[in-house]
Amino acid sequence: HCGISYGHGSIEDAYANARLQLDFASVTGHGWWHDLPERTPELASLVDYHTEGFARLARLWEHVQDVTAAVHQDGRFVTFQSFEWHSLAYGDHCVYFDGPRGEIIRAANLEELRARLRVLGARGVRTWALPHHIGYGPARRGIDWASYTEEFSPVVEMMSMHGCAESDEAPRDYLHTMGPRTAAGTAVHGLRLGHRFGLIGSTDHHSAFPGSHGHGRLAVWAPELTREGIWNAVQRRRTYAITGDRILLATSVNGAPMGAETASADRRRIHVTVHGRDALDHVELLRNGVPIHRISRPELLAGTRDSDAFTGTLGLAVGWGRRGEPVHWDVTLRVEGGRLLDVQPRLRGPETVAPAEAEPDTYRPSSWERTAPGEVRLRTVTDGNPNTATDSTQGLSLRVEGDARTRLVAVVNGVETAHAVGELLDGARTGFTGGFVSGAYRFDRAVPDREATAELDLTDERPGGDGDFYHVRVRQLNDQWAWSSPTWVGAAGSCR
Repeated sequence: HCGISYGHGSIEDAYANARLQLDFASVTGHGWWHDLPERTPELASLVDYHTEGFARLARLWEHVQDVTAAVHQDGRFVTFQSFEWHSLAYGDHCVYFDGPRGEIIRAANLEELRARLRVLGARGVRTWALPHHIGYGPARRGIDWASYTEEFSPVVEMMSMHGCAESDEAPRDYLHTMGPRTAAGTAVHGLRLGHRFGLIGSTDHHSAFPGSHGHGRLAVWAPELTREGIWNAVQRRRTYAITGDRILLATSVNGAPMGAETASADRRRIHVTVHGRDALDHVELLRNGVPIHRISRPELLAGTRDSDAFTGTLGLAVGWGRRGEPVHWDVTLRVEGGRLLDVQPRLRGPETVAPAEAEPDTYRPSSWERTAPGEVRLRTVTDGNPNTATDSTQGLSLRVEGDARTRLVAVVNGVETAHAVGELLDGARTGFTGGFVSGAYRFDRAVPDREATAELDLTDERPGGDGDFYHVRVRQLNDQWAWSSPTWVGAAGSCR
């Protein structure tokens, strides 16, 4: 979200930020709320900022569509037009169009919304209405499974800024003013009812920073980076949810990939592949929402240490210091005596959610670029961490090939510091821009691929287990997560 409805920053800012670390994005405006509460003295400000936001989106709708169309480029950066439809009764849904244009639908209930989408479908316009922050549950803008259908909702949003709604035991609890998550609003509950849907993450950032690291993202297995490729992959549920790091996760059951349905079989051959961007803490396989197998860190560390050769991940994070004292960073990272294979940013937007919060100076706080084959430059701004539980640092993750003598050289605001891979294998190193409580930076511990990679092959014997569903969740030591969409075995129906 951004300032096109209620939120902060321009849509131009939002798409510029999205391009820093995403392949595709949709900047969603708040469009309509059919059962908005009555404007009482207690809720006056809430009602006002929603209605003003809806009116603002209506005024800006043509401009929003124009920008969404202009920044799209198949093969490089894909965009979709969307708006958010609010509902206490049915739960919020984000409505997406298969192109850069669409219409704000002010439907009075969920069935009317679907009827309007069917009319668009008859005209050749494909749409989705994807359930959003489902964990709040019925009557609280979370999902109502009794009214859910797959027709326009092949996937549901399980992870976002609001938290994780895999189950009521999942990490990332709901802490927003809207309330706690409830078991009846979770993905596992819906799957156990017999519904079939894929899982996705969305950022739901309100300050023009789609993909803000840690909030939630959607990963898809698509044949090409085009609107058609992404749309078809999501429609087929070839999706998984991640928090931030680009964890590569592939799963199959009897050869059927995540999101697919496979024929009834008592014997299920399950394969899982994980390539992380940090050391893996564990990989769990779940059947019907219950863990049945786990690969944990001791197993991943089993065996002898790698030879002098190194292929893996190095990283640098900047930030810390005192809140209210912004630090402007200009950082160049250079790999010496090795090869820089790829770069993945770990960038966050300003955490401004409520309309009354103070505005920052800019909604484009960061930029990065490859300046040479072995070199990358990051320019960003940090303003301390808002509390000791919220990470507001900025950083880069570098995949590097070399050996123990390969050096990562950082020029931080004009001051050069370097550490060899051999040093970083033993642990993180830190530095400061000044004295006590000044801005700081950290060279992350070097992570060889063997600590970030896992393979699982097993057979699950389940006589009479028609309707079973399997999914996988992954946790890295840096608390970045991934959750696969399920794969189903046999006919639809409730599972046991």
